[in-house]
Amino acid sequence: MKVIAFNGSARKDGNTAILVRALFKELEKAGIETELVQLSGKKMHGCTACMKCMEKKNRRCVIADFANECIAKMDEADGIILASPTYFSDVTAEMKALIDRSGFVAMANDSMFRRKVGAAVVAVRRGGAIHTFDTINHFFFISQMVVPGSCYWNVGIGLAPGDVENDDEGLNTMKVLGENMAWVMKKLKK
Repeated sequence: MKVIAFNGSARKDGNTAILVRALFKELEKAGIETELVQLSGKKMHGCTACMKCMEKKNRRCVIADFANECIAKMDEADGIILASPTYFSDVTAEMKALIDRSGFVAMANDSMFRRKVGAAVVAVRRGGAIHTFDTINHFFFISQMVVPGSCYWNVGIGLAPGDVENDDEGLNTMKVLGENMAWVMKKLKK
């Protein structure tokens, strides 16, 4: 089994990546392969609503950029983690582009993410994290994915890179999320 995570932060190895790696530790303990894709610096256009994915049904977007690599990785994975810092109470523009583009492609191709396991990870300085968390989970739910919970909302608090390492509750939330995600994936695989 494999889980692919997408870090929507402009900081490649900042707080968002630290939270994902805390979750990965638990998945890897359970024997699940993990991969982290950093969206920072990648060229990825937002959805243009051209509807070509609905015509072609080839599991790709007609816009030729990094999004298609991400969509292919999502298609192959058993679990998908979308991770974003909180920008003005929502996901980053890069994460929103990935959500919109992959979401349309998935719908065009018989709900290709249906029954995969999805988890949201959110880094925040102070406020807006729940809206960010909701944005990601709305994508999972409309994609017919299975979403495990944790002991709190999947949020870590910090501003400067590395600050989340001082958020014991946030790190524990990622640990429990990783345990629960692994458990759900193994149950679904049976």
